[in-house]
Amino acid sequence: MHFKKPFLLAIVILLNLTACKEKKSQITEEKDTAPKLDLTDPSALLAAVEKAHGGWNHLRSKNDVEYHYEYTMSEGNADISTERYIFDDEISFGHYTRHEINTLPTENGIVIHLFDGKKTKITLNGSTIEKERTIAIAEFVRRANYFWFVMPYKLNDPGTIAKYIGTEVYNDITYSKLEVTYDPATTGKAENDIYILHINPATLLIDRFYFSLPFAGINAPVILAEYTYEMVEGQKLATNRIYFLPDAKGAYGESPSITQALSQIKFNNGFTDKNIISATK
Repeated sequence: MHFKKPFLLAIVILLNLTACKEKKSQITEEKDTAPKLDLTDPSALLAAVEKAHGGWNHLRSKNDVEYHYEYTMSEGNADISTERYIFDDEISFGHYTRHEINTLPTENGIVIHLFDGKKTKITLNGSTIEKERTIAIAEFVRRANYFWFVMPYKLNDPGTIAKYIGTEVYNDITYSKLEVTYDPATTGKAENDIYILHINPATLLIDRFYFSLPFAGINAPVILAEYTYEMVEGQKLATNRIYFLPDAKGAYGESPSITQALSQIKFNNGFTDKNIISATK
């Protein structure tokens, strides 16, 4: 369109500029009045962490997940598995082609774990293992692997006890620190896990944390974890994790004691409690 009178074009431009200024003013006003996150409030901080990682409801909408998992010790020993979980029922499956650490390390062949939400079954080359200690370890691994995958959301489970314990500077980032554990009356456990979370104030991701492991007799939060994240279908997932175990003097080495890597992550595979072992996609 060609305007016959130049001043008409000037009016159009002026109106557009005015609208832009008004819109910008509104945005600025809304931004200025929006409540700021209190980095000292445990409940608000954990809720913000959950949102920053993608949100539990968003993850649940994906129904299930499968991924390739490599768990490697500094000495070179490894557990390598295909992991599958169903989120609503916390069903956890693992198919091991290499198992030299936590899963029948002295045996050869294919190991399969399945926690169906109530009990755990373990097989070696198709034969069911009945040994109670082996089943107990398998169940711990099944539930632990699931927990680490959904950790940002499990921190808000019923019975959570969270306390703000100040800040700590690491790599020029001033982290907010939360101590998180669980009420024994809710969990039914005499010894509950303890986490000291270091929350990045810019990203609200858990970059690093210390934790205890009562199942292994480590009742103080002395294991150090550092996580690196990838965005996968709207979820910030800790796909590279390194862990440091303290020596007898409580010092940590420069090289990690344990490395965990997740890859080939696929959601919405159509898993059910009936087909999670045999399903392929």
